[in-house]
Amino acid sequence: MGAISGQGVIAGILATGIRLAAPFLFASLGEMFAQRSGVFNLGLEGIMMMGAFAGFMTSLGTGSPWLGVLAAIGVGAALGLLMAFISVTMQAEQGISGIGLHMFCWGLSGLLFRVYLGFITSCKGFGPWNIPVLSHIPVLGPILFQHNWMVYFSLLLVPVSWFVLYRTTWGLKVRAVGTTPQAADTLGVNVNAIRYQCVILGGAMAGLAGAFLTVGQANMYADNITAGRGFIAVALVYFGRWSPVGILLGSLLFSMMNALQLWIQVLGISFPYEFAVIMPYVMTIAALAVAVRRVWAPTALGKPFRREAG
Repeated sequence: MGAISGQGVIAGILATGIRLAAPFLFASLGEMFAQRSGVFNLGLEGIMMMGAFAGFMTSLGTGSPWLGVLAAIGVGAALGLLMAFISVTMQAEQGISGIGLHMFCWGLSGLLFRVYLGFITSCKGFGPWNIPVLSHIPVLGPILFQHNWMVYFSLLLVPVSWFVLYRTTWGLKVRAVGTTPQAADTLGVNVNAIRYQCVILGGAMAGLAGAFLTVGQANMYADNITAGRGFIAVALVYFGRWSPVGILLGSLLFSMMNALQLWIQVLGISFPYEFAVIMPYVMTIAALAVAVRRVWAPTALGKPFRREAG
């Protein structure tokens, strides 16, 4: 391991893992609300890609990563609105609609990148925010308290999402719409309105996840910068059993495995490169296979709502 101590390596892996978990938390928590309401959005990967592009181009053009984040959220919300219209109003098959949205966003982001830029360059992004006093704590400081604000915000969204889902009237409506939409409708809940709100929220958070990749991490944009993270985020919703805490655990598991393979390469450990790269995905698939055996899904997930006559 050279000059790096074992303690330093472990701290580095943990800090990297926490940082890498941020986009998964943003996207998965948003998708959790969409699926809890009964809408399955497989277009998450494409929305993240468009969010990444919008965040990058806005930051590049204005010099403000904050405006980049707002642009990414706006683009994500607009694409969420499109997905809601297709799946809720038009009642199209949700899986196919999501894949179609992904392909549309994938092609559009690539086209716009080539038309308006055509080369890779850097944009202004967010640097780390070392929390006073806490960031100087031995070992724990570098692991937990030396990240940029987006990482802290992604972690904060876990308890916030839990509170909204389980302790608010709106959260109760979301859960009712995703399990017994007919009963919810009978009680006066506007099923389609709730689903629209959740899918738009999911799109906005996917856009935020994309912005993290460009203005919160890489400070640049490249084709396929999302690298399948949107699809992993969908899988993490299942792994986490539609629970914010479960999603946090799943996101950290995948990200820590990813951080481990990155550090294996950095340290020059004699280990097959190809195996190191696929290791996080193999471990996630294995964990997902075990988790879904006892999984409970919202009973109305993927089913369009049709009001009963009478």
